[in-house]
Amino acid sequence: MIGHQQTLVNIKSDLLNICVSSVDKHNNETSTLLYKCLNHHFDIDECYFLLYEGENLKPFNINPTYEINFSGIVWGLLESYFEHKRVIEIPEFLKSINEFQHLSHMAMLKVDHINIRGVLLLKPTPKWYAFSESEFFEEFIKSVIKVIHMLNENLEVRQNESQYRKLYNMTDLFHSTMDIDLILENVLITIQENFPNFDVELILSNDQDRQTKVQIKPFDYLSERPSVIEAFVSGGITTELADDLNRCLLNAPIKGRQAIYGILQVSAPISYTFSPTQKDFIRMLAHASGNALENAKLYHQSHRLISDLQLINETSHRLNMKLDINEMFMFLQKQLMKSFQPMELCFVFKEKNEFKLTEASTKLFKSDEGKLYIDHVTKHFENSQDSLFIADFSRLISQEVHYKSLMAIPMVVEQHINGFSIVLHRDSYFFSFDSFKLMQSLIHHSSLAIANSILRNQLQEMVDHDHLTRLYARSYLDKFVEKALQNDDSGMFLLIDIDNFKLINDTYGHQVGDEILIQIGEQLINIIGTRGICARWGGEEMAVYVPNILNDEAIKLSKHIVEAIPETTDPKVTISAGLITWKKQQPLEFQSIFLQADMALYNAKNNGKNQVCVFDESMLFQS
Repeated sequence: MIGHQQTLVNIKSDLLNICVSSVDKHNNETSTLLYKCLNHHFDIDECYFLLYEGENLKPFNINPTYEINFSGIVWGLLESYFEHKRVIEIPEFLKSINEFQHLSHMAMLKVDHINIRGVLLLKPTPKWYAFSESEFFEEFIKSVIKVIHMLNENLEVRQNESQYRKLYNMTDLFHSTMDIDLILENVLITIQENFPNFDVELILSNDQDRQTKVQIKPFDYLSERPSVIEAFVSGGITTELADDLNRCLLNAPIKGRQAIYGILQVSAPISYTFSPTQKDFIRMLAHASGNALENAKLYHQSHRLISDLQLINETSHRLNMKLDINEMFMFLQKQLMKSFQPMELCFVFKEKNEFKLTEASTKLFKSDEGKLYIDHVTKHFENSQDSLFIADFSRLISQEVHYKSLMAIPMVVEQHINGFSIVLHRDSYFFSFDSFKLMQSLIHHSSLAIANSILRNQLQEMVDHDHLTRLYARSYLDKFVEKALQNDDSGMFLLIDIDNFKLINDTYGHQVGDEILIQIGEQLINIIGTRGICARWGGEEMAVYVPNILNDEAIKLSKHIVEAIPETTDPKVTISAGLITWKKQQPLEFQSIFLQADMALYNAKNNGKNQVCVFDESMLFQS
């Protein structure tokens, strides 16, 4: 009796030393002291504590050299085996666990007023048997539970202190950086340091910068688990026992002041139960990272908005510099490539109620594969003017596609779609929503500039051409000839007048007279083609200018024109023409060309009409 009492005193003394030592020692060191205590007093070589934690019992290994893979045991089941006994044989279901095969008994660890319960698994020794039968065994159990309770609290304090110190350091880092990569990277590092045996994943919404170097998973409403969606929508932590993954998932929203930016998902074994302290730490970590991410996003967004405004201003300024349509599209191609880094890009423009691919498009869209995207977008814009923002195009069609991210913006002017632009990338969720809004703004401003360019071209077309014959106007001819005199090596100018045109009008009426003018204009265009230009000089007079032509060829061409007109007009008419040619070695004044051609025409009229007369200097002296 006295020996058992002394044993209890000695054990209490050792337990007190363990409590004192635990202040300065780590948990594994105090665990070793506990093991040594039992080994010293009872010769026990191997034992385990299973402590109640949440809904399960989990191992508190007093010998840190052991590695335990333990899934947990429901407390109520285990407690029922004791039937008011303190020590019983280990049930078969416990012996099936590898670590417990060599053990035979277990002692209940339970004191009503202490918030800790559990069992001690061990292989009894003679000393243990003798002591467990003594009246001091109950006091021994209470003392052990109190020490374990204190050690657990001390461990929890240490863990909390370590966690919150890391959280403080991380928060301090967050306040000193606007680097999104650094923020996300430190979130993962902090979680993995505190929960080294768990898996961690960042699930971020699509408005994040897709160029981040940290491995993330895009948030997708269509494919996410309900618990993830619930956390994202509600802003609260959710947990899920995912049987299909054999994991327990904890989803903490990454939440800022303005929005929720994603989910921090921690994955543990399916039997694991996250404690309130762990949940609180993960919640605060996610909240701190959410605020830091939001601040960084707002910082980058402010710079991006300035950059976007500069881009829009530069684009608008450039597009309003009287560029032609092709130049506009080529400039837009460079701007879109620079701003959004697409892998493929195209512009489709409506001409005569038909969508046509412009030259400012990448090669993909000239192939059958590219036509698939164009057809899809064209069909959409036949029924809607809404822009397309597709994160994964492969989900919309039944066949395999190489490019999954798509943005398509219509060019709308006065409620009509004049065309559209498409950008593509192989990666799904590549384009952010901010990029989508910027592209909308760019195309919107570009649409106005393109429409203005078309109107300018149409107006210039009206100014440069005669509305009846569609020949060039006199003003355009004057500019063309004046420029030709400076740049060309030679040229011819032919001034034409319809013979007896007044008689045609008097006989057939002015409508027939107009038809004659149209017929002659068409014939002149057919004969001259792209060699030169044909213009209506005024009334029944027309003119032809051909650059870089020799004298003999000019005369031959002029005679051909005079001979062809009677054959192609109905009613038949003839023309008279005055021809002037020049060479760079003998340059002419701008006004002299018209004056001399008019003199030659006057001679052709006076010499019988229906002929061409070449200017000769002798005509200057005719009265």
